[in-house]
Amino acid sequence: MSRHFSPFIWARETASVCKFSLGSIRFRLQPALIAVIGFCGVVLVFIGLLSIRNGITAVLSHTGSDDVAIVSLNGPGMIDLPMVRTVGEAPGVAHGPKGPLALGDMVTSLMVHKNAKQLAAVTLRGVGPQYRAIWNKMHIVEGHMFKPGLNQIIMGRSAAAQFPQLRLGKTFHWNHRDWKVVGIFGSDGDMHESEVWADVHDVQSAYNAGNNFSGMYVKLTSPAVFDKFKKALKSNPQLNVSVDRESTFFANESNGLNSVITIAGGLIALLMGIGAVFGALNTMYAAVSARTREIATLRALGFARSPVVLSVVVEALFLGAVGGVAAGAVGYLLFNGFKATTIGNGGMLAFQFAVTPTLLATGLVYALLMGLVGGLFPAIRAARLPIATAIRDV
Repeated sequence: MSRHFSPFIWARETASVCKFSLGSIRFRLQPALIAVIGFCGVVLVFIGLLSIRNGITAVLSHTGSDDVAIVSLNGPGMIDLPMVRTVGEAPGVAHGPKGPLALGDMVTSLMVHKNAKQLAAVTLRGVGPQYRAIWNKMHIVEGHMFKPGLNQIIMGRSAAAQFPQLRLGKTFHWNHRDWKVVGIFGSDGDMHESEVWADVHDVQSAYNAGNNFSGMYVKLTSPAVFDKFKKALKSNPQLNVSVDRESTFFANESNGLNSVITIAGGLIALLMGIGAVFGALNTMYAAVSARTREIATLRALGFARSPVVLSVVVEALFLGAVGGVAAGAVGYLLFNGFKATTIGNGGMLAFQFAVTPTLLATGLVYALLMGLVGGLFPAIRAARLPIATAIRDV
């Protein structure tokens, strides 16, 4: 004869069984620790990989303005002076004291020694005298701006930190010329701080490029005129160019890197998570086996199946939560603010790992999900234990 269901009695039974289940973990400490370490390891890897994504996103999303356009050729070749003048005459281009703010730049990669044994690529950008109109966040923090015709360079703050051999005042040999570091610049933490800048004509001369440029940056009168500017360039039969907002260009680059890291990180976390779930399954099955008499006694005393099921699930969730919180604490201490470099825009991109509250919360949810899956089937087994058989077999 079944008893009348009372929510109050059910809640009290569930709380009692869960409390007893959690309290008995100390008698099964070794398998419980194994499960916690498994959850912690998976979430730690998950946090580490996605903190890389967050750091790269922070740098690239901070790079670029809506009122600056990037103009580049479709296909091989370089932009010549007549093309620069044509672009400068397009509608929507801002003007300065020296004419249209249409700046041709020269971008290449340098191989520079990070130390005695390691070489790394860094972006060298040759810029013209109107660079401040395009990149108004750029400012000299040490030394002075380069002077045209003297093969002088300035280092972005992040690039300078990565290449200690290129300190202020040092000279290095590249492309049959000696280049002297005369300044360090900042740019509010954007991508340009990972670059090396020089006068565009010095870079063109080093490459025998004449008056040709690898691309163009154009200052617009306002973000609203971008579509008009783009339409004018795309409809000009003399030009075969791509036109992007600077902010959109770097946002797309960020999205591409983010997709790669997210997919790779997700697959790694999934595969490791499967292993952690199997570890949790073994732990919780062992816990159910160890509690066979206890569970049978509770059922014989009239406790419903659902409190027993919930007690096993709650124990697994508790182990997952402990692993997730531990991973979050360790991950924050190990990764947050850690400086690293990767390849971006043809050269080095310096960034800092970023362990955000959202990432920590996501890691904890993932740990709880692994705990739920790891505890569900053992919980069902516990609920299906025949009372008489369980008591007799123990």
